[in-house]
This record gives sequence, structure tokens and C-alpha cells, in this order.
Amino acid sequence: MSFPNERLETSLILASTRGDYEQKTGAVNVPIYLSSTFHQESFDSFGPYDYSRSGNPTRDALEKTIAELEGGTRGFAFATGIASITSAFMLLSAGDHIIITEDVYGGTFRFVTEILPRFAIEHTFVDLSNLEEVKNAIKPNTKLIYIETPSNPRLGITDIASIVEIAKTNDCLTFLDNTFMTPLHQRPLELGVDMVLHSATKFLSGHSDIVAGLAVTKDEELGKRLGFIQNSFGAVLGAQDSYTLIQNIKTMGIRFEKSTEAAQKIVDYLVKHPLVEEVFYPGLPTHPGHEIHAKQSTSAGAVLSFRLPNRATTKAFVESMKIPVFAVSLGGVESILSYPTTMSHGSMPKEEREKRGITDGLLRFSVGLEHVDDLLADFEQALKIAQEV
Repeated sequence: MSFPNERLETSLILASTRGDYEQKTGAVNVPIYLSSTFHQESFDSFGPYDYSRSGNPTRDALEKTIAELEGGTRGFAFATGIASITSAFMLLSAGDHIIITEDVYGGTFRFVTEILPRFAIEHTFVDLSNLEEVKNAIKPNTKLIYIETPSNPRLGITDIASIVEIAKTNDCLTFLDNTFMTPLHQRPLELGVDMVLHSATKFLSGHSDIVAGLAVTKDEELGKRLGFIQNSFGAVLGAQDSYTLIQNIKTMGIRFEKSTEAAQKIVDYLVKHPLVEEVFYPGLPTHPGHEIHAKQSTSAGAVLSFRLPNRATTKAFVESMKIPVFAVSLGGVESILSYPTTMSHGSMPKEEREKRGITDGLLRFSVGLEHVDDLLADFEQALKIAQEV
């Protein structure tokens, strides 16, 4: 049972141990059930668990936790973030059409453009900030509008409530990738979205130690359908990783807050630097969609992107940075510097990247928990070297 008017920061800590674990043993941590199968006491009726692909008590605790945090009816834990996204797309049928945001994660782009057409599922990429363009893209067979806000890697903003209104008018579902904001700072289901998706590898886990995906449905019927897909495809999160994610979620609130504070200071520095051509960050008043984001989210986030003049300058900058890891992913306690052209969006053709502003000078920076003054000093020395190229 939750505390009356409980804040999300409190729910992050307590949600996983509500129920049987707490009541039967008093344990403050969920047990890890390392069992592939479960003994059935009765010949005629089985208990709640039979085989860990279909259900595991540790994963169950995680799934109930994310459902509570997002305010949904059912939660699902998948082996990776892209497994949660692709499983959600498998709710579609041959002949369906989807509208998807232009500025989307490269792995999602790859699945939509290379895999879905094999199942006769059509797609149209649309600038979701342009509501008229969205309306004009609707077809009689449109079944889904797929949202990513803020989007990857240029932090594009979509007006969630307005897209939901268009979707409902046209009898479409809405799915939203909430990885960058987490349930602590953006509540898509409360704005009418049908399903929320996460790469839980990122901020929810936050320690670069596991890969995981989460999904939460708004209503029970959609949850039943996704549960069938999850069990059929079997891309489920194991018990050990479920436990690790439960533990890491408990510290997500303070981690995210600290990283966001540092991100704002780094952004303030970058916008004034002569070598930096453009900075993308929802907290900037000049960022497209800034006011919309402030209305539907309670944080500007801990991820920013910025553009340097060319590949040579960018290469010199990256190779001069000392503190952040240069790697795929984001949302870790360590700062992570990424090059979308060859990393998150490497699977996207060059012409498609350039259409979306993913140039050879674009870098994405996920702010970790290092001291912000050290990070700023590192930026200063690396940009000085890059200027000399």
C-alpha cells in the first residue's frame, strides 16, 4: 500500500517491495528467483508461475514497479530496449500503416524501414511538431502514431496531448519512448498515450551494467495483447538483471537530478563558445518546442547535443576529452560522449541522417555524476585543441 499522496521519489524506493515479499518476510529487497521452472502442487490447476519465460517472481516485481511508476495497468520487462519497442510494433497486422517521428533512434528506424515492410506494414516519417503535417499523413489504415520526445539525438519536442487528440480522432494508438525523461519527469499515460516504452539500460538503470527494456500499457486489454507477444517472442529480462534494475531504479531520482543540474551548466558554457555552432537542449529558451516541453515535463533532462564545424574538428575534440567515455548509450553515472553518425544512428543511411540534421559535426553528451567543474575544464581544454585543427 502506498503512502497517501506519495511522491514519485518515494515510490522509486518502495514500489518493488509492496505485496507478498514485504508482508511475508519483512525483506527490504526483492529475492532473486533463479529458477527456470516451478513445481505445480495440483494436477488440475497451476500456480501463478510455471516457466520463467512466461513469468518470474523477480521480473514480476519489476514489472509491477514500472507500471506503478508510470501510472499504467500492466508493465513488461524485456531483454533490451529495442526488444520492448519491436514487441510493441508486433501488435500491428499486415496492411496497417504507422506514422513515426522523423527524429527517432537509429535502431527503431532500422526496424521500421527494414523489418516491418516484410510484414506488409507501411510507415510514414513525419515532423510531429507540425500538427498539420501529422493530420495530412493519416490514412484509412493508420493504426499507430509513434512518438519519441525528447527525441534522439537532437532533442526534438513533440506536443504529446495534441498528437493524442489527433490519434483518438482517427482511432489510432499512440506509443511513446520515454527513455530521456523517465516516469519521474514525464507522464505520457496521464496525457492519453496508450503505451510507454523505455530503454531501461539508460537512466532507469543508470550504471551501464545491464541492458533492459520496459513497457507499460494504459489499459488492461492492450496489456493482455502485449503480454501474449512477450510470451510468444520470449525476449524477457532474466531474474538477475531484473533484480539489478529494481535496485538501480531506487537511486534514479537523485542521480537524474544531479546530472540535470550539471547539464544546464555545461549548456550555458557551450552556447557561448565560439567553436560550437549549435546546442540542442530542451532547457534553452531558444530550443524549438521549449515551452511545450516545459508544459509536459518537469525537467530539461541530462542529455544535450551540440554541433561542431566538421568531422576533423569533432575528431580532435573527442580524442582530447579525458573524463567521459566515448561510447554508445547514455544515462550512466559516468558521462558518455557519443557520435550519432557512427553510433546510435549508424544504421541510418547518410542521406536520411543529413535530412534530420545528424551531421558529421554532431555530438551527443549524456551528463554523469562527475563534478561539473571537472567536466567544464575538460570541455575547455578539448575545445581549445579542436580550435587549432
